[in-house]
Amino acid sequence: MIENVLVSVAWPYANAEIHVGNITGAYLPADIFARYQRLRGRKVLMVSGSDSHGTPITVRADAEKTTPLEVYQRYHNSFLDLFKELGLTYDLFTSTHTSNHFDVSQKIFLSLQKNGYLYTDRELQWYAPSQKRFLPDRYVEGTCYICGFENARSDQCDKCGNLLDPAQLINPRSKVDGSTPELRETEHTYLDLGKLQPAVVEFLKQRESYWRPNVLRQSLGQILADNLHGRAITRDLDWGIPVPLEGWDGKCLYVWFEAVIGYLSASIEWSKLIGKPDAWTEWWHGPQSQAYYFIGKDNIPFHAVIWPAQLTGSGKAFDELMGLPNPAPLNLPYDVPANEFMNLENQKISGSRNWAVWGRDFLTRYDPDPLRYYLTVNMPESKDTDWDWEDFFHRNNDELVATWGNLANRVLSFTCKHWENKVPDPGELTDMDKDLLAQVEKGFETVAAEMDAVHLRAALAEGMRLATEVNKYLDQTAPWSAIKTDKAAAARSVYTALKAIDSLKILLAPFLPFTSERLNGFFGNDRPLFGKQYIDTISDDLGTHAALRYDPDGASGKWEPSKLEPGKELVNPQPLFKKLDASIIEEERKRLGH
Repeated sequence: MIENVLVSVAWPYANAEIHVGNITGAYLPADIFARYQRLRGRKVLMVSGSDSHGTPITVRADAEKTTPLEVYQRYHNSFLDLFKELGLTYDLFTSTHTSNHFDVSQKIFLSLQKNGYLYTDRELQWYAPSQKRFLPDRYVEGTCYICGFENARSDQCDKCGNLLDPAQLINPRSKVDGSTPELRETEHTYLDLGKLQPAVVEFLKQRESYWRPNVLRQSLGQILADNLHGRAITRDLDWGIPVPLEGWDGKCLYVWFEAVIGYLSASIEWSKLIGKPDAWTEWWHGPQSQAYYFIGKDNIPFHAVIWPAQLTGSGKAFDELMGLPNPAPLNLPYDVPANEFMNLENQKISGSRNWAVWGRDFLTRYDPDPLRYYLTVNMPESKDTDWDWEDFFHRNNDELVATWGNLANRVLSFTCKHWENKVPDPGELTDMDKDLLAQVEKGFETVAAEMDAVHLRAALAEGMRLATEVNKYLDQTAPWSAIKTDKAAAARSVYTALKAIDSLKILLAPFLPFTSERLNGFFGNDRPLFGKQYIDTISDDLGTHAALRYDPDGASGKWEPSKLEPGKELVNPQPLFKKLDASIIEEERKRLGH
């Protein structure tokens, strides 16, 4: 029986604003899943943070003639604002630029070294004579030697998804000044992926039955086609985590190596913040815990191959370095439900061209639940999808407003008017009434099965299908007409619809938390379905950083059908959703690319 669920969410690079493709790719599905698991009564730990040390941050700092610290802090604070507005319930959204993360990352490094999975070697790395320094891989672009993509990064191709050998890049160029770099020799530490390959392959084969095809294709498929090789985990940098070895001044841990360690370090930081330093072990040890990693498809190799290799190679040594009394290996990922990409109006999203729907900008004009809804019904779970403003308009008006919002509003309003704000006594239910309630109750099993498999689109579709069934039921029973001649029949119909809506409120709550909370209040409930988010300020040896946190206290939501009783006091409702004017379609399209 699963008791603890670790929800690990991709760490955004703190160098750019977040757009809808990022949100539907990783951040929103993680929150939907976490909220559902909390409703199931499982102990959830949802963690992530800003990736502060990636070369994208130093590239932007160079361009802006400022410091990486300033760039990271600016975008990190932007992320906190967006995620809070969007209702993402991180138990901790922190940063890789913390003393805790430095310490945990260095301990993983030392654990791998102790267990014999690290080695040093000299390699050729791109050096820019014009800048008199070695260039991090993301400072160099060129043509992919595998697929021919002309704008591949020197360590990974975004088009074919393959990890690349920087030295084999065709026509390399510096992103800083466009000059042609040259290869020079430098010494680095390597993770011996070849030695870890048998364990990684065994791990992946154990998950073949339920992992998504795209994840298996970019992990097990690529390993079987081309064996793993040692990969450098240090770089010549001055912004990042120092290598914990003597004589290695001026070198830092490679960002791809240390950023994934953030899932572990954030769990440990959260434990310290709640005053229980070892609480993280509940999620990182033992068979009653499952870890899910929500990422985009461009991050599959790092989470499905390299991170499991790091965890396997660390063995019990990490626990020993942490001083735990009963050292044990760290849990490997249970699932990596990576999404494909979302495009925009039939074009690839491009921040540089402003061809994007930016999260914070969107929320200045629209509410968060319509965004969450559209990004879920359009979520790229198995293939790339497309944001289309006309489609967004119709989904909002035809589905959120017409199918669900109007259903809840008209039944509650009708009840409050004719039964003095109280749930009416239905008397004896008919077979039609019982059939509708049975369908909705069955929905808890159906939706749960889809959610557990991380099929979020299908889960939401089932919830909305049931809302349609309630509308059909009301069309047949027509309490608005029956009230004139048979108030008892109207009461029975209204009670049945209210009970169904009260259940649907729970089924839809992970997707539509803001309006579900409002609806929960209309049903006369004082306690919220979920806890509250808040932004905290944390200080350590590296300074002060803000973090998004979640307080579960007071949450009353349970994954179970309604127990609505006759006589319960109701509150006069207000519309849950706003009907949009068709003019927004062209207005929003005109904003693109400008």
